[in-house]
Amino acid sequence: MKNSNIRVCLALFAALALTTSAIAQQCATVPVKVGFLPKLDTDPYFQVAGDGAREAAAEIGGEVVQTAPSQATAEAQIEFINNLVAQQVGVIAISGNDANAVAPALKRAMQQGVRVVSYDSDVAADARAVFVNQASGESLAQMMLQAMGDLIDNEGDFAILSSTATATNQNAWIDQMKAELASNPAYAKMKLVQIAYGEESEQVNQQQTLALAEAYPDLKGIIVPAGIGLPAAARALDEAGLSGKIKLSGLAPASMIKKYIEAGTVQDIWWNVTDLGYLTYYAAQAVAQCKITGKAGETFTAGRLGEYTLGENGEIILGPAKIVTPANVTEFKF
Repeated sequence: MKNSNIRVCLALFAALALTTSAIAQQCATVPVKVGFLPKLDTDPYFQVAGDGAREAAAEIGGEVVQTAPSQATAEAQIEFINNLVAQQVGVIAISGNDANAVAPALKRAMQQGVRVVSYDSDVAADARAVFVNQASGESLAQMMLQAMGDLIDNEGDFAILSSTATATNQNAWIDQMKAELASNPAYAKMKLVQIAYGEESEQVNQQQTLALAEAYPDLKGIIVPAGIGLPAAARALDEAGLSGKIKLSGLAPASMIKKYIEAGTVQDIWWNVTDLGYLTYYAAQAVAQCKITGKAGETFTAGRLGEYTLGENGEIILGPAKIVTPANVTEFKF
């Protein structure tokens, strides 16, 4: 009798697993609702990316729902993941605050039939189908370091002011910059003295910028790989009379720091943010309709941006970024 009960239980579990798998593998036949989950609700970067997603939705149908926490933490994002599942979105498009911490919640969403893609900042590869990257991570790290080197003549102390200690994309860029510093003789006279964190807050970024300036009297530059952080750091140095003495490079909307770029105190690395949201929406719909699954070599068409081919680990790269200088700053509308 006991063995019979065990067999019945095993059969039920197997049936449940098959049912869950079948739900997760259903392919949409029409465009679905896509829930965009940025890192932070107040970051204009993600608002502009959302505009691109809505442009794509107007072209091919479906719906964009964008929602995000007021704090840039994985814990806050998990609640929003659950809310999007309750809203019955077909796909969640997430910019991860922590690659691994949000993974269990995303996997639960997948088990309930919701597809997952990441954009801007990746999550664990087994918790999503594809990752829409704004540019090659290696190229962004190299360009930020190159820009800093140009500004300080490849010599002297510099710091890095990142957003949070768990930011997936920024940690990857920092690791790549460290490797480049160690291996490239062009940077032999440059020294990374500290990595600080602005916690996705304008005020904290300003405080950390001035703290770095005070802690290192010979500091020549700061790399700020964060869209909120770079404008905040530029303003803090300007107000403290240190603009020009301490140079900045990093990532930020070019329009927000145009005057500092034109003054030669900041070099920015940037891309078309609207296109990032636009591409992410097309990728999300392609995943929902099983046109792509995350395998390297798969292709899909993204409207006016043309055809894209998936790379390793399901990565889709929007395209090359540019170093924004006084000569080309007018090309960037955001």
